[in-house]
Amino acid sequence: MPKKVDKTFLISFFALLISGLVIFISASLGIYARDNAKFTSIIFSQIFIGLFMGLIACFIVSKINYRYWRKFSFYIFLLSVGATLLVFIPGVGVSHGGATRWIYIGNMSFQPLELLKIGYIIYWAAWIGEVKERIQTIRWGLLPFMIITGIVGVVLLLQPDTDSFVIIFSVGLGMYLVGGGKWRHIFSIIIIGFIGVSALFFMRPYLLDRLMTFINPADNPLTSGYQIQQSLIAVGSGELFGRGLGQSIQKFKYLPESIGDAIFPIAAEEFGFIGGIIIIFLFLFFISQGLKIGGGAPDSFSGLLVIGIAILITIQSFINIASMIGVIPLSGSPLIFFSQGGTALFFTLAEIGMIINVSRSKKLLTS
Repeated sequence: MPKKVDKTFLISFFALLISGLVIFISASLGIYARDNAKFTSIIFSQIFIGLFMGLIACFIVSKINYRYWRKFSFYIFLLSVGATLLVFIPGVGVSHGGATRWIYIGNMSFQPLELLKIGYIIYWAAWIGEVKERIQTIRWGLLPFMIITGIVGVVLLLQPDTDSFVIIFSVGLGMYLVGGGKWRHIFSIIIIGFIGVSALFFMRPYLLDRLMTFINPADNPLTSGYQIQQSLIAVGSGELFGRGLGQSIQKFKYLPESIGDAIFPIAAEEFGFIGGIIIIFLFLFFISQGLKIGGGAPDSFSGLLVIGIAILITIQSFINIASMIGVIPLSGSPLIFFSQGGTALFFTLAEIGMIINVSRSKKLLTS
């Protein structure tokens, strides 16, 4: 008999969802002041497609037994890779800012990357759950990780989307560790990954520019260093308690991507250091509840599925926050639940539905 959904997890989820919606609408006022038509389009995409349709997807997915995802995991992975490859078809894929990451369906844009993320997690969780003890061998553990992750890497690096590949690589490595991978193999993967990323910095000038800007952002305050400079101004302006909801100055014309990648500085400007810390705490609370559900899951697949999703959502958000306060080089990673992106929010809510389904499958020892 199905158990009730984990209420503590729901609290952590809704706290992030509501906080994200409030801050997104506040940050969007900067768009409203400049272009009312664009503001309407953005709000429609975020609220209707992302939030409303996403909550419907969350409810539907929460009713689907997680075993179906395991049963069709290989086909889901193939579908996600195939959908991502559509971006390279002329007339279907759309380029923006030097990257080809979107496809158009009717009048709406869609980023298949979000499907690829969950497709990868489902298939990798199914693989680890299937091989179990053999995961510690090179043939069944290390080699499959390199092949499966390598396929995703080729697709993403061709776009190019280095940030997303690093995120997926990190999620897969975390699942591999939890699934019982040998430490020796994991260290080997980390070393190979470090060498690969280092090589990319020299092969792709824009990555090297990011690194140079990170090292000394004051060198080019009006060009490559502009966003991080304005971001730090926004964060610093918030001081301890912030200017107040809706009172950000940076969002009106100074800070680029104020409703996208740079939404955390707007939150910090309006709610201060305390508000920023609360956002970080909410994500820590969320992942702790996700890991609890994963640890009490009925089997290896469902546990790794939940853990993979929890890591994915949290690591993307922490990378975003860290890059916006100058701890790491600037990244295109979004702040999940907060940043603009109807597609991303839709898939995130669908993934939450998967966690809810697993949480109802077995009573947790700590609940």
